[in-house]
Amino acid sequence: MSSEEDYKRVYTGSEVNVQYLQELMEKAGIHTRVRNDFDSGLRAGFGGGLPGQVQLFAISSHYEEALKIAQATFPENKS
Repeated sequence: MSSEEDYKRVYTGSEVNVQYLQELMEKAGIHTRVRNDFDSGLRAGFGGGLPGQVQLFAISSHYEEALKIAQATFPENKS
């Protein structure tokens, strides 16, 4: 992920949930990035992250709006 300062984490959950949120945010005009530490670690030959846990980041300028979408969609997850 380029420049972590430009993005803030809005959600951590399953890959399916993250893909769904990413679609919703794209429709709202919010640029997002996905980070899967476990998958990245496996590809690089070492462990890292938790299996099945993917992080969704939104560009900082739309962080509040992205957080509202995530909380409204998955209210049980408190990122």
